[in-house]
Amino acid sequence: MGGFFGMAAMRDCITDVLFGTDYHSHLGTKRAGMASYDRETGLQREIHSIENSPFRTKFEHVGETMCGTSAIGCISDSDPQPLLIRSNLGTYSICVIGRINNAQELTDQYLSFSGGHFDAMTGGKINSTELVSSLIDQKSSFTDGIRFAQKVIDGTASILILCSDGSIIAARDRFGRLPVLIGKGEDCRCVTFESFAYKKLGCTDERELGPGEIVRFGADFIETLSGPGEKMRICSFLWSYYGYPTSTYEGVNVEVMRCRNGEIMARNEREGDGIPDVDYVCGVPDSGTPHAIGYANGSHLPFARPYIKYTPSWSRSFMPLRQDERNQVAKMKQIPVAELIDGKNLMFVDDSIVRGTQLRETVDFLQQNGAKAVHMRSACPPIMFGCKYLNFSRATGDSELLARRIIEELEGDEGEKHLDEYSDSKTERGKRLRAEICRRMHFDSLEFQSLDGVAEAIGIDRCRLCTYCWNGEE
Repeated sequence: MGGFFGMAAMRDCITDVLFGTDYHSHLGTKRAGMASYDRETGLQREIHSIENSPFRTKFEHVGETMCGTSAIGCISDSDPQPLLIRSNLGTYSICVIGRINNAQELTDQYLSFSGGHFDAMTGGKINSTELVSSLIDQKSSFTDGIRFAQKVIDGTASILILCSDGSIIAARDRFGRLPVLIGKGEDCRCVTFESFAYKKLGCTDERELGPGEIVRFGADFIETLSGPGEKMRICSFLWSYYGYPTSTYEGVNVEVMRCRNGEIMARNEREGDGIPDVDYVCGVPDSGTPHAIGYANGSHLPFARPYIKYTPSWSRSFMPLRQDERNQVAKMKQIPVAELIDGKNLMFVDDSIVRGTQLRETVDFLQQNGAKAVHMRSACPPIMFGCKYLNFSRATGDSELLARRIIEELEGDEGEKHLDEYSDSKTERGKRLRAEICRRMHFDSLEFQSLDGVAEAIGIDRCRLCTYCWNGEE
């Protein structure tokens, strides 16, 4: 994934953009950068690796080397950005969040008719942000160029451009799979992925861009360059997993949705086969916790935290690139509260079950500390498809997904024809999938939230939500 933040102000805004960008650190762990505009210096840029240290430690002294009344920042889980580009549209800085599935096709097409070249990275890979800028530069204006780029890109691209006059252009991706929000302060305007970022800087909501909408703004103005499209497919997983609890997308707060989602899960289970006899309802930290609080409230069972994550030195378990290293970090972070585990029947609620690489070790850890039973609940349906619009998971193919891997082993190619049945706990295939996951993961029981339950918890018209990872519908 990734996230961006930008500000245009009537004063130096480097420190504000530093904090605003830092508030997107949960969205990426690879590269980060900032670019700024100063009337005397022009455009400046700084990029660092954040694979082994947080964003703030690499940029805390950026105010000593950069200045400006306009600036943008980016947390990236892929390519170094923002980039500085000089083209027929002038000199500008650009960052892009999303995923481009047809990058090679677009690169070949561009090189074939232009005779141009790209700056290649290690292994010959093309920086996707540079590719997007090249597509934009095919047209005679930023507006036409952005619309062209979003039309030919297979995937998702939300774009932020810092122009040579200090104004900022923000474009939400074509189908609004990611949020882009504008905030307004007394002497500034901001653009962000996470809404709370500008609120902490004293700004208030001004507007949320619609699908494909493009705006240009400065400290004292905002103008629409291209209006929003009618079709929206905002990512449902924003609320379930990678969105920050204090953020609000399309008027729906993440923490509120997660608690409501847990309550709906408890209600549905209570009205179905009944809720297991457990001592505590617990969340798999961190994003599983509010789902568990909602489940506890809905089931009238006590909530507890049988283990705590040790985060001062390892704040993010997905920081190492190697899976075995991430598993080891996750294991070392789990500090048990013995009194809440030994001899207890526990129900854990997680935000999702993607590959299941860490859940088995978590259950073993609980059983080693004396847990009598461990029941598992997933706050979203079984994930059947790797996302082709956003990079929210390191899974590179459907076969890496736990549910798909088991279905393949149970039924081979025939199973792919019945994915909807496997998702449904009421069918024989659905029961078989859950039983097999329980056997492999050492759960005493397992259930998933339904797709209808997720949509109800979000509260947005189902046709405006992207649910591709669960049902393959685009």
